Amino acid sequence: MTTPLEDSFGRQHTYLRVSVTDRCNYRCVYCMPESGLSWVPRDELLTYEEIARIVRIMASMGVSKVRITGGEPTLRSDIISLISAIRSIDGIEDIAMTTNGHTLAGLADQLAEAGLNRVNVSIDSMDPDRFAELTRGGNLERVLKGIAAARTAGLTPIKLNAVLLAGENEDALFDLISYCEPNAEDTELRFIEYMPFEERRFETVPAEQIREKLRQRYTLSVSAPRGHSDGPARSVQIAENGLKVGFISPLSEHFCATCNRLRLMADGHLRTCLAHDGTPSLKDLIRTGLTDTELETEIRAMVLGKPSGHDCQIDGGTLFEGVMTAIGG
Repeated sequence: MTTPLEDSFGRQHTYLRVSVTDRCNYRCVYCMPESGLSWVPRDELLTYEEIARIVRIMASMGVSKVRITGGEPTLRSDIISLISAIRSIDGIEDIAMTTNGHTLAGLADQLAEAGLNRVNVSIDSMDPDRFAELTRGGNLERVLKGIAAARTAGLTPIKLNAVLLAGENEDALFDLISYCEPNAEDTELRFIEYMPFEERRFETVPAEQIREKLRQRYTLSVSAPRGHSDGPARSVQIAENGLKVGFISPLSEHFCATCNRLRLMADGHLRTCLAHDGTPSLKDLIRTGLTDTELETEIRAMVLGKPSGHDCQIDGGTLFEGVMTAIGG
């Protein structure tokens, strides 16, 4: 391994999120507008060979964890082959995927065999009708079957991601706890604060507000030890059932000072900060014929220019740039 991939604030980057598509078979209300998005043309997407090359170069600089995202990553054809290719790269220790779970029941075994370690599944309500409204057409039963298939295939620990929107689905809190409780040994429920991109469509429910509601019913432990796969989540454990509950709170509890994540967008842009755009496209650099050494130099320069953090707040501040599906969740 060469010298670590470090920014100007001394943060070393070991975690790469790879978006393979900006398309999704759901259209969640907090993620996408109801209509009007233009998709990235196929020839403008990174090929799997280009993705594997970038991951290999970044693994040589210390990246050890890769997460496959979208859009919905299982919509990209032959996603299994990409998992296999990344698994074969020296230095990659952990491969995860964030998915809406809609096609997971039929893919879980293949994903596990290809080398995927675990999955995160988005689920914002346990009520089928409310789920369909929030996702604009999603099928809760299919998602639950996908979660069960992932567990059987050994894609654990399974992390279930929920975004609670003020006045919309806050009542989902305890139903989600009840659903996770029987499988507390290999499941973590995580609440992610709503992040406004371009405009603020909903009101964020702060992490501390959720924790306070939990304290009214349960005994919460001190923060559970954070493992290799925890990322930015701050976790507690419910004493009554053993369930681990995580909170990703980029607005109310900024964690920018410890950020070790980079995002490779489906069109090849390396987003060094979720909130900010502006870096050149690695796809364009690759297609002009740069060598691995030259690409490494370019990547290091991009990471060195990573900002200290973002200024988006629960109320006010600067909103995030872009569209989440294009950036990669």
